[in-house]
Amino acid sequence: MVDELGDVLFQVLFLSLLLEERGEGDLAAVAESCAAKLIRRHPHVYGDKDLETAGEVLSQWEEIKREVEGGGDEPPELPENLPALLYARKVLRRVDPEGDGPQSDPATRAEAEQLVGSLLMEAVAASRRLGVDPELALRQTARRLVD
Repeated sequence: MVDELGDVLFQVLFLSLLLEERGEGDLAAVAESCAAKLIRRHPHVYGDKDLETAGEVLSQWEEIKREVEGGGDEPPELPENLPALLYARKVLRRVDPEGDGPQSDPATRAEAEQLVGSLLMEAVAASRRLGVDPELALRQTARRLVD
């Protein structure tokens, strides 16, 4: 992890130097932008907004992000290059921001992860038997939900 974080830090420093060479910013501007974004997207932490649940925080975050990026009522499009499971998770999160279950103790969480892993493996096995690409099938179903 230390090596990977070092790679990320190198990229940030390198790209900041490129910005500086072009006269378009520098590392300080990147840090200030990051801090401003955190403060803007988390008024429940840095401001006076009281939110009770993680779902409320997520709904607020999506609303703020939509205002800044999309400028409208509709959320911005999800990237098409996401893997189908991640794409479907993001679609469901937008459809029902409060739908994430509560964080449980590690033992219960491990059991839940094992159950979900088994269900996914069974779904992949069924898709093989049916001659269906599970990645494409899930993506198409998620897109229909978006539409």
